[in-house]
Amino acid sequence: MKTIIRNISMLNIKEKKIEENVNIGIDGDRIVFVGDILEGFKAEKVIEGENRVAMPGICNSHTHIPMSLLRNYGDDLPLWDWLNSKIWPAEKYLTPEDVYWGAMLSLGEMLNSGITSFIDMYFHIDSIGQALCDAKARGFVSRGLIGSDDGSREQLAEAESFIKNWHNTQNGRIKSMVAPHAIYTCSGDYISEAMELASKYGQRIHIHVSESKKEVDESLRDYGKSPVEYLSDLGLLDMPTVAAHCVYLSDRDMEILKEKNVNVVNNPSSNLKLGNGFARVDEMLKLGINVAIGTDGSASNNNLNMFEEMHLAALVNKGVNKDPLSVPALEVLKMGTVNGAIAMGMEDEIGSIEVGKKADLAIISLDSAHLCPQNNLLSALVYSAQSSDVETVIVDGNILLENREHKTIDMEKAKYMVKSISKRILNA
Repeated sequence: MKTIIRNISMLNIKEKKIEENVNIGIDGDRIVFVGDILEGFKAEKVIEGENRVAMPGICNSHTHIPMSLLRNYGDDLPLWDWLNSKIWPAEKYLTPEDVYWGAMLSLGEMLNSGITSFIDMYFHIDSIGQALCDAKARGFVSRGLIGSDDGSREQLAEAESFIKNWHNTQNGRIKSMVAPHAIYTCSGDYISEAMELASKYGQRIHIHVSESKKEVDESLRDYGKSPVEYLSDLGLLDMPTVAAHCVYLSDRDMEILKEKNVNVVNNPSSNLKLGNGFARVDEMLKLGINVAIGTDGSASNNNLNMFEEMHLAALVNKGVNKDPLSVPALEVLKMGTVNGAIAMGMEDEIGSIEVGKKADLAIISLDSAHLCPQNNLLSALVYSAQSSDVETVIVDGNILLENREHKTIDMEKAKYMVKSISKRILNA
């Protein structure tokens, strides 16, 4: 289908500015013009852009989308108590169908927030693949791998099966990664097995790193080195790696992350809620480390609202560093778009609105009182905008959300199913 978005303001992330009265042309899954309408281009769909801004689709670079099933359960607990006494016991009861509906609800919630791509880690991942297929959404899916010295062959088999059956399907919208959960849930031998799997299929790595002080203290006790140093010595960081959290980093850790071109994902809401502290985002950015943003799962956030995450990413760092210049609005917008695309290895395809790139974008209404007046629209997108301002979302050239109405997801059914599943598993 050919689509024109006409006379809209547009976030030009590479030129670091807002362009006015822009026309954006989409043919199939690609952007074919930005600016003047191509001569002879006949659109089947015209979207009027007055009092709206188009921005690149937001990249949620670390999450666990089926965990919407456990939203608002086990709150106000430290990370380790939360995992051991609440989350892992409840997850034992989840079936593949449960995971499908948790994923489907979250896909709808993410579209409501302008999210067009995400990196996920969970289990029963064929169900997540099916949800992505049905919703026509874009995502990177990885089987969370937890294992000791003897490994966990079933988990590795599930991960390999997903790579074979789903990776790069649906016009490239569904991709996979290999995800050893963390050094405190995986032995060194098991992480090495995961690395072998990733190397065999040319996969990127997705892993939790230095999320809590306890994790770092135990690593220093058991290995005489930080989690970053430990993973570097294993050779894992020599592979394309997405490292979630990275809250507790030494100066040497940050040097290693820079040297190894590791992609760090800041998760402000989850880190705050679990009492894990604040990542050294400003310092990492100034070192040239690629830092993206993620929501984490709905059980530790408790939503999938990337406008809230971008807002917090800017404010928390200013407060912690006692510096109003720390992590400015433009840097945060880059973290939520092009930096996320880099973490996904898709910076040539998504992350900015440019001719030849995938047509993944969000249209934000500027009609709300909290966006009036727009003296600086770049600032407004970080400091004022809400997910409720997202009006239309396009992924791969397909309109998935139009005027806040979902086109591919039955949200009422998804909500009904998630409520029923949650009641069942939490009363088991």
